[in-house]
Amino acid sequence: MASAGAAAPYYLPLGNEVELFLAAFSQRLPVLLKGPTGCGKTRFVEHMAWRIFNDEALVNAAVERPLTTISCHEDLTSTDLIGRYLFVNDSSDWIDGPLTSAVRHGGICYLDEIVEARKDTTVLIHSLTDHRRILPIDKLNQVLDAHPDFLLVISYNPGYQSILKDLKPSTRQRFMCLQFDYPSLEREAEIIRVESGIDPAQATTLAKVGLHIRNLREHGFEEGVSTRLLVYAGTLMREGVAPRQAADAALVHALSDDEEVQQAIADIVDVVWP
Repeated sequence: MASAGAAAPYYLPLGNEVELFLAAFSQRLPVLLKGPTGCGKTRFVEHMAWRIFNDEALVNAAVERPLTTISCHEDLTSTDLIGRYLFVNDSSDWIDGPLTSAVRHGGICYLDEIVEARKDTTVLIHSLTDHRRILPIDKLNQVLDAHPDFLLVISYNPGYQSILKDLKPSTRQRFMCLQFDYPSLEREAEIIRVESGIDPAQATTLAKVGLHIRNLREHGFEEGVSTRLLVYAGTLMREGVAPRQAADAALVHALSDDEEVQQAIADIVDVVWP
């Protein structure tokens, strides 16, 4: 189980994603989370892992690590995921990688930004995402059956992908998909308030700033602003940093190095902030 007495990671549902995830876990269906950076995908997985592995009715047995998160990148190899032999005390010992450990012992294995990994690395998860639920480990000449409480979750941001960095159909069609986006202004203000500890009026103003910055997409600024950065701005304000300085640090200079974009964001802050 998850740590006894630990509070659940805060997550404000935006739709029926909690119910869908619980249904997927009940049947051990692999899950794809799709949406922009900083919109809450990782926090959602953390929340669901806590919720599931603190409910004895949902799992078969206690697991040591309810959630294993792997941040994917272009240098990630299959060996990094599965494991390797290491020399320990003059002997060669096998050390499980994070994916193998989750498959062996149970829990949710979360591959964040899966398209950043090499194609020959992502192919190895295919046998875990169908009826077989197995992980071949060639170096051990073994085929590992997934733990009854193992679930594979992956995520990616389709807004930043090119043809060279996209999910292959053979991978995509192995997952049920939950679509994420930024919250409504009211819900984002509530998230900012809870996460940063600032008052509701300040949180609402920051949410308005975020909404206007995202509208810059129509003028060539594709990245928008994450809820995470808005929370950072609120956190600085809670620590006594003036709102304009907090916005400069967490929004204006964090979002872009382009001076024109920075000025556009600064103008938004000046107009929206009372």
